[in-house]
Amino acid sequence: MKLCDLKINEEAKIINLKCNNILKRRFLDLGLIPGEIIKCVLISPFNNPKAYLINNNVYALRNDDANFVEVIYERV
Repeated sequence: MKLCDLKINEEAKIINLKCNNILKRRFLDLGLIPGEIIKCVLISPFNNPKAYLINNNVYALRNDDANFVEVIYERV
């Protein structure tokens, strides 16, 4: 599943970044590293962008960018 598919308060484990090297470097710098747990904490009124919690930091990502992040849903 893709990161942009997460609903509010759902957690997932990052498994892969499927994007070009420039965007991949940006994601890695933000802490979106395979194996990390990420949680959707806020959704804007039009469902784009969404805010995600990772390593005690909140980042807003557009769905176009979050579509490149593959995750496995983790039930909490």
